[in-house]
Amino acid sequence: MRTALVTGGTAGIGAATALALQAAGYRVAANYGRNEAAASAFAAQTGIATFQWNVADPQACRDGVSRVEAQLGPVDVLVNNAGITRDTMLHKMSVEQWREVLDVNLGGCFNMCRAVIEGMRERRFGRIVNMGSVNGQSGQVGQTNYAAAKAGLIGFSKALALESAARNITVNVIAPGYTDTAMVAAVSPEVMTNILKTVPVGRLAAAGEIARCVVFLAADEAGFITGVTLPVNGGKYMA
Repeated sequence: MRTALVTGGTAGIGAATALALQAAGYRVAANYGRNEAAASAFAAQTGIATFQWNVADPQACRDGVSRVEAQLGPVDVLVNNAGITRDTMLHKMSVEQWREVLDVNLGGCFNMCRAVIEGMRERRFGRIVNMGSVNGQSGQVGQTNYAAAKAGLIGFSKALALESAARNITVNVIAPGYTDTAMVAAVSPEVMTNILKTVPVGRLAAAGEIARCVVFLAADEAGFITGVTLPVNGGKYMA
């Protein structure tokens, strides 16, 4: 049985991914950042082990992976799902808003990959799935920080895929469109109505639809797929 670690894994797409991997037969660890009450409830409801650390902190990531591996075994599958938004127009954006989003969304991916990659190389197996965004492909007003981080994940993943292919480690990106999560629920109804007009299928994604793609890319049988970005956006942006 393989072990999967999902960052930001106790809510939204992360929670759906953790549950989908559990159903597919993986031992699953779900990382979370701050909401201890929600993480405890998730663990109680699902039986999935939860671990708290800040993915923007390199040492915390190393220590967190060590705790996961001590409890569940070596990490075979890493899903970098943790992410935040600090939306505002660039001419109003603070340095802190820029850095915080880059540190979590892109820096967190580096920190987590760095913490697991040596073990994956030694064992000659690994599946890394990085959660991008349609807005990292198409851009979005008020999200220069977020779009930059998510676009950065694509270049990062291609380079790491090239470095890792000979060791049977795949690295791929899933780029979801607007999904029915708490993050999207915070968008005003008027703005959301306008967004949905740009989605050909005419609705939000369900978190489980994104999770299904993670399970596919995480499988042993997906070893010939690496360095790709899989758009799951209802036709909003066709790469």
